Amino acid sequence: MSSTSQKHKEFVAEPMGEKNVMALAGIGEVLGKKLEEKGFDKAYVVLGQFLVLKKDEELFRDWLKDTCGANAKQQRDCFGCLKEWCDAFL
Repeated sequence: MSSTSQKHKEFVAEPMGEKNVMALAGIGEVLGKKLEEKGFDKAYVVLGQFLVLKKDEELFRDWLKDTCGANAKQQRDCFGCLKEWCDAFL
């Protein structure tokens, strides 16, 4: 696996709480706005979708691409961030 970003490390280091969707690795301002427009304004709402899709990488990455136009790296970063967070906190 490739090295993780500082954003990823900060996200997985603590409980999610009320973090904005843009706190997720791979989700910047542009994708964050698109997700917010579709009701995914908090990181925990995206986590909910991740869990509904049973933490399946392919399904989640397809959903992220279809929902906000995330590219392959953004999809991989966001998936990895949520997976590692779940491994630590669930």
